[in-house]
Amino acid sequence: MMAFSWLFVFLLFKLSSVDSSELKPNIIIMLMDDVGWGDLGAFGNPAMETPNLDKMAKEGALLPDFYSASPVCSPTRASLLTGRLPIRNGIYSDIEHAENAYVSVRHLGGIPDSEILLPEILREAGYTSMLVGKWHLGHEEAHLPLNHGFDHFFGSPGCHFGPFDSGNFPVYRDSEMIGRYFEEFVIDENTGLSNMTRLFIEEGLSFIKEQATKDDPFFLYWSPDATHTPLYASHAFRGKSQRGLYGDAIMELDSGVGLILELLRELQIDQNTFVFFTSDNGAAIYAGEEGGSNGQFLCGKGITFEGGMREPSIAWWPSHIQPGIVSHQVGSSMDLFTTSVILAGLSVPEDRIIDGSSLLPSLLEQEVDPERTVFYYRGNEMMAIRRGMYKAHYWTWVGPLGTVDPSSTQPSNCFGQEVPGVTSEELTDHTDCPLLFHLGKDPGEKYPIPNDSHEYMDAMLTIRAVETNHKRDMVPGEPQLNICGVAEDISSPPGCEKINKCVPVPEGTDLEPHDCSEDPYLYIQV
Repeated sequence: MMAFSWLFVFLLFKLSSVDSSELKPNIIIMLMDDVGWGDLGAFGNPAMETPNLDKMAKEGALLPDFYSASPVCSPTRASLLTGRLPIRNGIYSDIEHAENAYVSVRHLGGIPDSEILLPEILREAGYTSMLVGKWHLGHEEAHLPLNHGFDHFFGSPGCHFGPFDSGNFPVYRDSEMIGRYFEEFVIDENTGLSNMTRLFIEEGLSFIKEQATKDDPFFLYWSPDATHTPLYASHAFRGKSQRGLYGDAIMELDSGVGLILELLRELQIDQNTFVFFTSDNGAAIYAGEEGGSNGQFLCGKGITFEGGMREPSIAWWPSHIQPGIVSHQVGSSMDLFTTSVILAGLSVPEDRIIDGSSLLPSLLEQEVDPERTVFYYRGNEMMAIRRGMYKAHYWTWVGPLGTVDPSSTQPSNCFGQEVPGVTSEELTDHTDCPLLFHLGKDPGEKYPIPNDSHEYMDAMLTIRAVETNHKRDMVPGEPQLNICGVAEDISSPPGCEKINKCVPVPEGTDLEPHDCSEDPYLYIQV
C-alpha cells in the first residue's frame, strides 16, 4: 500500500497549481468490443479510417504496451471495474482447466456483491456515473449496473447475440427494460444496418451535456459493441470503409469518439476531463473478414498470445498529458480502476488485493516502471507472465488452426498463423521449461529463446521469482460462471410488463440451476 500512498501524494503535488474545482476531473472510459491492436491508423492500420482516434493520439498519449485483463469480454469488464484479476473477482469458471468463460444467455452468475466497483467508490467523491452500451456482468436483477454503483444505464446486460425465436436480449433505461435487440432496437443481420451506435453516441453526449451544468464531476463508461459479430453500422456509414462492414463499424465508433471530444471542448471542460480509449480483448480471428486486425501480434481473441490481449489504447487529458507522447509503460485495463480512484482524490480499498496500478506517473511525468508485470489468465490457469521485455508461456493453446467459422463451437483463434513448437492445438504444459520470448526483438512470438542460453536462464530467474510471489498470494474468488439455467431476467426483465414484452418460459422447462458442464444449450465461443 506504500506505493499507492506515494502516488496519491504525487497526484496532489502535480495538481497543486490547479484550481481546486479541478482536483476531481471528469472521467470517461471508452471500452470497445473485439477491436484489435492493428485496427487504428495511429497503430499502423493502412486504411487510415480513424481520423478522430488518430487525432486523439496526437493530442494525448499512445500506449502500445497496454493489455486487457483477459482474452475475452466479461472477465476484462469485471477487472476494469474492480481493479482485480478475473480469478480474484470471480468472473471465471473452473469447470474445465484453463478454459475461458463469459456471461452467456445461459449463465446465472454475475459480478458478486462482495466486489467493490469503480462507480461505487467514485460516488464517495460526488461523482455521477453512467454506463452506455454493453454491461456483460450478469443478467439477473441483483447483478445489473444500478445495483453496483451506476446512477444511469442505457444499454444491455449482454451482447447483441441473436436474433432468437423469442427472448432477445433486453435493452434497459436505468433499471427497467425499454425493448429488445432485433425488435424495438433493430439490427438487420442481412444488411448489417442498425442505429444502435448512433443511439449510444447520443446517450453519451446527452449525459455529458447534462452533467456539465452541475458542480459535481461525472464518470462515463462508454461501451458500444458494434464490432462484435453480428456486426452493424448505420446508413451514414454502411459501405464507406474499404474494410467492409467491420470497417464501417470502426468508422462510426471513431466518429463517436470525435463527437465526444469535440463536445468537451465546446463545453470548456476538456482540460478537466480524463479520457481513455481501449478494447476488451483482441480482434476475433475466427470471424474471418468480419473480424479486426491484431497487427503483427500472434493470434487473437480468446488466446493468451499477444494478439489476444494487447490492446489499442490512448489517453487524453489536455493541459495535463503532453501531446503526442508514446508511453511504453506496460499497463492493464485494471490500471484504469486505480488511476480513476486516485484522480478522484480517494484511496483504493485496503481490505483486498488490488492488481491495478496508477498510470499517472507514466502519463504525466513520462516515467516507466520496468518491473510492471502482466499475468495472462485463461479461466483458472495462469498461462503466461510478462516482465519487462520478456514473456514466459507456462501453458499454450490456440485450438484448431485450420478453421474460420464463426458458428463453430471450436473456431480458429489463430487461423493462418501456425508457429511450429509454439501454437499448440491441444492445451500444452510448459511449466517445467516455459517458452520464453523477447517482445522487443520478437513481438510476434515466433522465435523462442533457447532454454540453454544465458539470456533464458537470467530472464527466467526473475520471472520464476515473480511467479512464486504471485501464486503464494493468490486466493481465487468463488467462480461465478459455473452455474447455468434459464435466466428469467432475460425472458421477463423488470419493466417488461409495461411494454408487453415479457416472454413466458415454456411449460415444462427445467428451471433448476445446474452445472454448466451439463447444460445442453450452452455455447462457449472461445
